[in-house]
Amino acid sequence: MKKIAFAIVFLGTVLLSYGQFDQVQAQESREGGAEIDLKRFKENNSIIRDPENPEVQVDPGETPQTKGDLRIDFVPKLNFSTVPILDKTAVFPVNAQLFHDDTGARGNFIQVSDYRDDPTGWTLQVRQEQQFKHAIKQGVELKGAVISLDQIWTNSTKDASLSPSVSKEVIHMSNVGDTYNLAQAQPEKGSGTWSIIFGASKENKNDRPNSLEQRLDSSGKEIEDPTFKKPVYSNQAITLSVPKETEKQTGAYSTVLTWILAELP
Repeated sequence: MKKIAFAIVFLGTVLLSYGQFDQVQAQESREGGAEIDLKRFKENNSIIRDPENPEVQVDPGETPQTKGDLRIDFVPKLNFSTVPILDKTAVFPVNAQLFHDDTGARGNFIQVSDYRDDPTGWTLQVRQEQQFKHAIKQGVELKGAVISLDQIWTNSTKDASLSPSVSKEVIHMSNVGDTYNLAQAQPEKGSGTWSIIFGASKENKNDRPNSLEQRLDSSGKEIEDPTFKKPVYSNQAITLSVPKETEKQTGAYSTVLTWILAELP
């Protein structure tokens, strides 16, 4: 089974503080790639589609991509924003996906393309490589912190009968180092370009419940993302829970996620 994998580092996603802050930006790095022989011209890797309106091209900014007939076109830069230190178990939603165009905020998503001549199927998986670690203080981490993925659905310009299957249950990534299945396309399915999406905006036309909410600062004013120059929204479909018992120190924490696209059989 051929695998295509790369890693995204997201940082500052949890910035713990005793005060109130507005926003912290994620940083990313990448690893891995793919070597797949091209038999003929295929759709351009750079085309990223609106997950809610896949006939529309969007600009989410620079993103790591793999190459080839079976590829990962886009993965999200997850950012759980800046949060206060709380003396209780706390659940923090991720920031929703923004774009450098007129597209509104969307649920975070992965875009997979399969333009092989013989679509034998594929699986999409994710693995957390380490616990959230402090950016500066060595040995300090958020013990017991868990990323959860919910409200997963798919969208494409292709017929829904060709859709890959996704988990209908909440995925709690409670075991660091374990690999979790996000989507699987059986043979003859999952061909073309597909978005695997977590949550949706209230404007979606796919009968999905709204999972986004605008973030406001402590004075009730909207928070602007400095990169996209747009209001920041939270997405309840992806959350980070931090237990009450976890020792918490102020500062930015980061972890590494590896997204794995595997060719079947």
